[in-house]
Amino acid sequence: MRRNPFVAAPSLKKRLRWALAVLLVLLAVLVRQVSELQIFGGDQYRAAGEDIRVRATTLPAERGAIFDRTGQEIAMSVPMRTLYADPKAVTDPVGAAKAVSSMLGFDAAKEAELAATFAARESNFSFIARQVDPKIVKAIIALKIPGIGSYEEPSRTIVGASAKSVVGKTDTDGVGTAGLELKYNDILTGTNGRFVRKQDGQGRSIPGSNNAVVDPQPGQDLVLTLDRSIQYQVDQILAEQVARIGARGGTAMVMNSKTGDIYAMANVRRNADGTFSNTSGNFAAVDAHETGSVAKVFSVAAAINEGAIAPETTFHVPGAQVFDNFLIRDAYPHPLQEMTVKEILVKSSNLGTVLAAQRISSPTLESYLHAFGFGSKSDLDLPDESAGILKPVKKWQGTEKITVAYGYGFSSTSVQLLSAVNVIANNGVYVAPRLVSAVIDQNGKTKYLEQSSAHEVLKSSTAAQMNLMMRDVICYGTGTKAQIPGMTIAGKTGTGYKIQSDGTYGTDEGGRKYFASFVGFLPAEDPQVTVLVSIDEPDAGSRDRFGGTAAAPVFANIGGVVARELRIKPAATTQPCGRVDPYARANEVAQ
Repeated sequence: MRRNPFVAAPSLKKRLRWALAVLLVLLAVLVRQVSELQIFGGDQYRAAGEDIRVRATTLPAERGAIFDRTGQEIAMSVPMRTLYADPKAVTDPVGAAKAVSSMLGFDAAKEAELAATFAARESNFSFIARQVDPKIVKAIIALKIPGIGSYEEPSRTIVGASAKSVVGKTDTDGVGTAGLELKYNDILTGTNGRFVRKQDGQGRSIPGSNNAVVDPQPGQDLVLTLDRSIQYQVDQILAEQVARIGARGGTAMVMNSKTGDIYAMANVRRNADGTFSNTSGNFAAVDAHETGSVAKVFSVAAAINEGAIAPETTFHVPGAQVFDNFLIRDAYPHPLQEMTVKEILVKSSNLGTVLAAQRISSPTLESYLHAFGFGSKSDLDLPDESAGILKPVKKWQGTEKITVAYGYGFSSTSVQLLSAVNVIANNGVYVAPRLVSAVIDQNGKTKYLEQSSAHEVLKSSTAAQMNLMMRDVICYGTGTKAQIPGMTIAGKTGTGYKIQSDGTYGTDEGGRKYFASFVGFLPAEDPQVTVLVSIDEPDAGSRDRFGGTAAAPVFANIGGVVARELRIKPAATTQPCGRVDPYARANEVAQ
């Protein structure tokens, strides 16, 4: 009997059912996966798709400018171009690398590195060269190399390299790394913008697509107390003297005696090749040295202020004396002689100063040194600024109890020393140094900062007495080379030995290294500016190793410049130095 061909065999029906079931399961899996992609994983995949089509470029914000007190730019951002590549869009890695390298002056190794980066296609962005001359970048872009682009990225520059040790510097990304650029980085830094565009696989913009632009917001500007003209001239004068006497370096500062505003802060150092230049390191705030005889101003002033001595008080001063089994010699050889406090300061007598300072207690002297600003950072609070060294009086040991009076046993930065001597110029009042006077916001509105903090250190009568004695230092003492024709000057010299790595003052060759200083103010009758000059390691075998010979002449030159720039005129009561030296003694030479 033959089967009906239109009736399926039982086994075929069963297979059809299984096939249908499998198809339904597969369909269910497919639906589930599609649902997961749409509902749960959609954002991820859409982002991946956008990443292929969308290119975002950061629009760097312009960093705020830094102006001097007259509105002249000291530091500013100069328009430059940064060249970049999208390796995934570079069609000819070797050719592109060769063309770009030849115009940028890259060597073979750099060219090979570029070619490898282009060929790897591991990212859609890679720097080629940053902050390049716009003319060179324009020429490269004109080649229309696929995947090569550029954008504006300003480069920081300091006008004439003046005050670079104060202003500091930024890195390639425009972030402050030193000086005021670092301290005020948050204020100077703006907010970057963003440019977003859609493009096809060849890097071409997609017609009809919407580009998004967020404009960058520039940083705020700083207005400094520095005077660019004075700063430049101080730089030159200091560098000439350091080079002339073959010193290791030097520092010079100019301060407004009444406000504490700093008009100039110069730092010069010898380079490895023997030349001298303005350094990027702000040694005026970072380096600390024993002050030498400039410190006699503070110990003598403290004793006068306490009523323990007066300018005419006399002491019998020996030429040498043993303290704690250590022989201390005076600044110049002499027999036991009677000296007034005035003469002690004018002749810069070490042992005379010790006798005067012993009229007050060590704790009292320590408290005065703190009041003068030693032992703590100044209000400038610059990056890496030193507080110097002023140990608590209970830790003064051996001869330190004696030598602190004339400048050994504690150390000071130039900033501290200038501010301390300025107490005499400012009628007994300490005024903190200041470098920034105002901030200008993005809308051009100027916000003036608070004036410097101040506190009384000496009675005005004490400051007046010290002022008169310091005038005699210039007329008849160790500071005669600081004289400025037609101007009354008051000041004090200082010559200190530098401590060596072994903790002594002697070098390996048996000699010494010196740190010579002069601090003074003008005009003495009504002080307007206080000036510090320090020369680091002048030639130890030369007479130019002393504060009166290495630093005082620089003061005279700087003082003349500052007087002209600020139109400071001699007081009507100006009295020239007398022709007869009232302190002269036969066969004596004070250094």
